[in-house]
Amino acid sequence: MEKHFPVVDMEKLNGEQRSATMELIKDACENWGFFELMNHRISPELMDTVERMTKEHYNKCMEQRFKEMVAAKGLENAQSEISDLDWESTFFLRHLPVSNISEIPDLDDDYRKVMKDFAKEIEKLAEQLLDLLCENLGLEKGYLKKVFHGSNGPTFGTKVSNYPPCPKPELIKGLRAHTDAGGIILLFQDDKVSGLQLLKDGEWIDVPPMQHSIVINLGDQLEVITNGKYKSVMHRVIAQPDGNRMSIASFHNPGSDALIYPAPALLEKDKEKNSAYPKFVFEDYMKLYAGLKFQAKEPRFEALKTMESSVNLGPIATV
Repeated sequence: MEKHFPVVDMEKLNGEQRSATMELIKDACENWGFFELMNHRISPELMDTVERMTKEHYNKCMEQRFKEMVAAKGLENAQSEISDLDWESTFFLRHLPVSNISEIPDLDDDYRKVMKDFAKEIEKLAEQLLDLLCENLGLEKGYLKKVFHGSNGPTFGTKVSNYPPCPKPELIKGLRAHTDAGGIILLFQDDKVSGLQLLKDGEWIDVPPMQHSIVINLGDQLEVITNGKYKSVMHRVIAQPDGNRMSIASFHNPGSDALIYPAPALLEKDKEKNSAYPKFVFEDYMKLYAGLKFQAKEPRFEALKTMESSVNLGPIATV
């Protein structure tokens, strides 16, 4: 049976189709770990400007560096599969708790301002989505935001990537398969050059490029908090022989000291199901993830169970 990638029209949340739209989001969270948003209220004009400036910045400041890296590592002459690096050119912007956007070299002032504006819109959308997830899960409104808050608020940053044309896409991935460590990920991707795939029922499925859409996927922390009701899903980027694919992925994550564990209200609802997940401080998870990103997530959860005894389960910090 053909699998139809879930696409959610957010305008339908405001009318008589709200319950059906919420059900679509619920099914996507439970069975896909991914969905695509249309009519999310981030202006198409802003998105077009972000895309134009991101591609200009790559051409002006990053393309030559990428070509030099490829030449230095001899990647164009590879004869066997390369499993220890990715065919991507990236830089990172941190927005919360403290922005580093003024410190990133080579960014034009106009580009800095546009990325700040875009980050504000993405952050608003992330918080709206967390409340929609709470509603679907039967959790009190604001629960996920409180969990993510820790003592200093959530962590929020953006990975800006370009995936240039690759002469040997059969030997090197744009980005190797992994699950995302954090909370909720909001992706603005190229609408012309594809490459993003997710693993569902043992098959790799394309995430369709759609103009002015935002692709949502769930990270490991939401799998833990929902006690496995929602799953983080393996995904990858296939390198393409033609076209330069843009990817702007924003990660709305818990604060570094946020305590992560299955929501008690969900455990109470499902009395026969004990917690299959550890409780831990988010920063500890990230330290573990750094060395194991491209491996299965389950051993990460198991490793953290051994650390549980050193964590005191306290009340969730409130905003």
